Amino acid sequence: MDPVTTFLEQCRTDVDTTLAARLAVSEAGSTRLLDAMKYSVLGGGKRVRPALCLAAAVAVGQSGEAAIVPACATELIHAYSLIHDDLPAMDNDELRRGRPTTHIAFDEATAILAGDALQTLAFDWLADAPMVDDQTRLAMVRELAKGSGHLGMVGGQAIDLESVGKHLSIEHLESMHRHKTGALIVAA
Repeated sequence: MDPVTTFLEQCRTDVDTTLAARLAVSEAGSTRLLDAMKYSVLGGGKRVRPALCLAAAVAVGQSGEAAIVPACATELIHAYSLIHDDLPAMDNDELRRGRPTTHIAFDEATAILAGDALQTLAFDWLADAPMVDDQTRLAMVRELAKGSGHLGMVGGQAIDLESVGKHLSIEHLESMHRHKTGALIVAA
Protein backbone atom coordinates (compact mmCIF):
# COMPACT_ATOMS: atom_id res chain seq x y z
CA MET A 1 0.00 0.00 0.00
CA ASP A 2 1.20 3.51 -0.74
CA PRO A 3 1.80 5.87 2.22
CA VAL A 4 -1.35 7.95 1.61
CA THR A 5 -3.60 4.89 1.52
CA THR A 6 -1.88 3.53 4.63
CA PHE A 7 -2.42 6.87 6.43
CA LEU A 8 -6.08 7.00 5.41
CA GLU A 9 -6.70 3.43 6.53
CA GLN A 10 -5.01 4.09 9.89
CA CYS A 11 -7.09 7.26 10.34
CA ARG A 12 -10.28 5.36 9.57
CA THR A 13 -9.38 2.63 12.05
CA ASP A 14 -8.47 5.14 14.78
CA VAL A 15 -11.60 7.23 14.19
CA ASP A 16 -13.91 4.21 14.10
CA THR A 17 -12.38 2.87 17.32
CA THR A 18 -12.69 6.22 19.08
CA LEU A 19 -16.25 6.83 17.89
CA ALA A 20 -17.37 3.36 18.99
CA ALA A 21 -15.71 3.69 22.39
CA ARG A 22 -17.04 7.18 23.11
CA LEU A 23 -20.56 6.39 21.91
CA ALA A 24 -20.59 3.20 24.01
CA VAL A 25 -20.44 5.27 27.20
CA SER A 26 -23.00 7.84 26.12
CA GLU A 27 -25.62 8.77 28.65
CA ALA A 28 -28.50 9.18 26.20
CA GLY A 29 -31.83 8.95 27.98
CA SER A 30 -33.30 6.88 25.16
CA THR A 31 -31.79 3.60 24.05
CA ARG A 32 -33.56 3.95 20.68
CA LEU A 33 -32.04 7.40 20.15
CA LEU A 34 -28.57 6.15 21.03
CA ASP A 35 -29.03 3.17 18.71
CA ALA A 36 -29.97 5.52 15.86
CA MET A 37 -26.96 7.72 16.59
CA LYS A 38 -24.62 4.71 16.55
CA TYR A 39 -26.29 3.32 13.42
CA SER A 40 -25.65 6.58 11.62
CA VAL A 41 -22.10 7.21 12.77
CA LEU A 42 -20.73 3.68 12.82
CA GLY A 43 -22.28 2.58 9.52
CA GLY A 44 -19.12 2.95 7.49
CA GLY A 45 -17.68 5.75 5.46
CA LYS A 46 -14.33 6.90 4.21
CA ARG A 47 -13.71 9.24 7.15
CA VAL A 48 -12.21 11.90 4.85
CA ARG A 49 -12.98 14.85 7.13
CA PRO A 50 -11.38 13.26 10.20
CA ALA A 51 -8.37 12.24 8.10
CA LEU A 52 -7.96 15.86 6.99
CA CYS A 53 -8.15 16.97 10.61
CA LEU A 54 -5.54 14.42 11.66
CA ALA A 55 -3.28 15.29 8.71
CA ALA A 56 -3.52 19.00 9.56
CA ALA A 57 -2.55 18.28 13.16
CA VAL A 58 0.48 16.27 12.08
CA ALA A 59 1.43 18.98 9.56
CA VAL A 60 1.65 21.59 12.33
CA GLY A 61 3.54 19.33 14.71
CA GLN A 62 0.65 18.14 16.87
CA SER A 63 0.02 14.54 17.78
CA GLY A 64 -2.72 12.50 16.23
CA GLU A 65 -3.66 11.54 19.77
CA ALA A 66 -4.50 15.18 20.59
CA ALA A 67 -6.44 15.55 17.34
CA ILE A 68 -8.52 12.37 17.44
CA VAL A 69 -11.46 13.82 19.41
CA PRO A 70 -11.67 16.93 17.20
CA ALA A 71 -11.42 14.65 14.16
CA CYS A 72 -14.30 12.58 15.49
CA ALA A 73 -16.32 15.73 16.15
CA THR A 74 -16.14 16.57 12.44
CA GLU A 75 -17.43 13.09 11.67
CA LEU A 76 -20.35 13.55 14.06
CA ILE A 77 -21.30 16.73 12.17
CA HIS A 78 -20.94 14.91 8.87
CA ALA A 79 -23.16 12.05 10.09
CA TYR A 80 -25.79 14.50 11.32
CA SER A 81 -25.76 16.24 7.94
CA LEU A 82 -26.27 12.94 6.12
CA ILE A 83 -29.19 11.95 8.37
CA HIS A 84 -30.93 15.24 7.71
CA ASP A 85 -30.02 15.26 4.00
CA ASP A 86 -31.69 11.85 3.57
CA LEU A 87 -34.98 12.88 5.23
CA PRO A 88 -38.21 12.97 3.19
CA ALA A 89 -38.29 16.78 3.45
CA MET A 90 -34.81 16.99 1.92
CA ASP A 91 -33.53 14.42 -0.61
CA ASN A 92 -35.86 11.61 0.52
CA ASP A 93 -33.23 8.90 0.15
CA GLU A 94 -33.94 5.38 1.35
CA LEU A 95 -30.40 3.99 1.11
CA ARG A 96 -27.04 5.28 2.29
CA ARG A 97 -23.89 3.22 1.78
CA GLY A 98 -26.01 0.28 0.67
CA ARG A 99 -28.21 0.10 3.75
CA PRO A 100 -31.44 1.78 4.89
CA THR A 101 -31.11 5.44 5.84
CA THR A 102 -31.70 6.33 9.46
CA HIS A 103 -35.31 7.46 8.95
CA ILE A 104 -36.07 4.15 7.21
CA ALA A 105 -34.22 1.97 9.75
CA PHE A 106 -35.86 3.76 12.69
CA ASP A 107 -38.45 6.43 11.88
CA GLU A 108 -38.40 10.05 10.77
CA ALA A 109 -38.73 11.59 14.23
CA THR A 110 -35.95 9.42 15.66
CA ALA A 111 -33.73 10.28 12.68
CA ILE A 112 -34.25 14.01 13.22
CA LEU A 113 -33.46 13.66 16.91
CA ALA A 114 -30.40 11.49 16.20
CA GLY A 115 -29.05 14.13 13.83
CA ASP A 116 -29.73 16.88 16.35
CA ALA A 117 -28.05 14.86 19.10
CA LEU A 118 -24.97 14.16 16.98
CA GLN A 119 -24.63 17.84 16.15
CA THR A 120 -24.67 18.93 19.77
CA LEU A 121 -22.47 16.00 20.80
CA ALA A 122 -19.80 17.20 18.34
CA PHE A 123 -19.59 20.54 20.14
CA ASP A 124 -19.62 18.83 23.54
CA TRP A 125 -16.67 16.67 22.51
CA LEU A 126 -14.77 19.69 21.19
CA ALA A 127 -15.42 21.68 24.36
CA ASP A 128 -13.86 18.87 26.41
CA ALA A 129 -11.18 17.71 23.94
CA PRO A 130 -8.31 16.23 25.94
CA MET A 131 -4.74 17.49 25.49
CA VAL A 132 -6.01 20.74 23.92
CA ASP A 133 -5.78 24.14 25.61
CA ASP A 134 -8.88 26.25 26.20
CA GLN A 135 -8.04 28.84 23.52
CA THR A 136 -7.65 26.13 20.90
CA ARG A 137 -10.88 24.44 22.01
CA LEU A 138 -12.75 27.71 21.58
CA ALA A 139 -11.22 28.25 18.13
CA MET A 140 -12.21 24.71 17.09
CA VAL A 141 -15.78 25.19 18.31
CA ARG A 142 -15.99 28.49 16.42
CA GLU A 143 -14.64 26.98 13.17
CA LEU A 144 -16.92 23.96 13.32
CA ALA A 145 -19.92 26.20 14.02
CA LYS A 146 -19.07 28.41 11.02
CA GLY A 147 -18.45 25.43 8.76
CA SER A 148 -21.65 23.65 9.70
CA GLY A 149 -24.05 26.57 10.16
CA HIS A 150 -26.08 28.87 7.95
CA LEU A 151 -22.99 30.26 6.22
CA GLY A 152 -21.58 26.78 5.70
CA MET A 153 -23.06 23.32 5.29
CA VAL A 154 -26.64 24.14 6.34
CA GLY A 155 -26.61 27.17 4.04
CA GLY A 156 -25.45 24.94 1.20
CA GLN A 157 -28.32 22.54 1.84
CA ALA A 158 -30.74 25.49 1.74
CA ILE A 159 -29.30 26.56 -1.62
CA ASP A 160 -29.67 22.97 -2.82
CA LEU A 161 -33.35 22.85 -1.83
CA GLU A 162 -34.04 26.25 -3.40
CA SER A 163 -32.45 25.03 -6.63
CA VAL A 164 -34.61 21.94 -7.18
CA GLY A 165 -36.01 21.94 -10.70
CA LYS A 166 -33.94 24.95 -11.76
CA HIS A 167 -31.10 25.13 -14.26
CA LEU A 168 -28.02 26.17 -12.30
CA SER A 169 -25.04 28.07 -13.58
CA ILE A 170 -21.63 26.59 -12.88
CA GLU A 171 -21.00 29.42 -10.41
CA HIS A 172 -24.22 28.71 -8.50
CA LEU A 173 -23.49 24.96 -8.43
CA GLU A 174 -19.94 25.60 -7.21
CA SER A 175 -21.24 27.92 -4.49
CA MET A 176 -23.74 25.33 -3.31
CA HIS A 177 -21.10 22.58 -3.08
CA ARG A 178 -18.54 24.91 -1.54
CA HIS A 179 -21.05 25.55 1.25
CA LYS A 180 -22.39 21.99 1.61
CA THR A 181 -19.07 20.17 1.60
CA GLY A 182 -16.24 22.65 1.42
CA ALA A 183 -17.08 24.59 4.57
CA LEU A 184 -17.05 21.46 6.70
CA ILE A 185 -13.80 20.31 5.11
CA VAL A 186 -12.24 23.69 5.95
CA ALA A 187 -13.47 23.30 9.53
CA ALA A 188 -11.85 19.87 9.67
